[in-house]
Amino acid sequence: MNKDTVEGNWKQLKGKVKEQWGKLTDDDFDVIAGKRDQLVGRIQERHGISRDEAEKQVKDWEGRNPNSFFEKV
Repeated sequence: MNKDTVEGNWKQLKGKVKEQWGKLTDDDFDVIAGKRDQLVGRIQERHGISRDEAEKQVKDWEGRNPNSFFEKV
């Protein structure tokens, strides 16, 4: 998957991600920029949960949103 595809998909997914993790800010979304690892880290920080719990939440969310994909870094 190329970078343009990830960026285009990310723009579409931001709304869904905001619904799930409402404490994320626009600045967080700029940093995340479609990168799964960054998403997990920001969820962990903003929601005060462990890295493992943030990973689990993202994995569960991906399972409910099969058309979502993040850049693996």
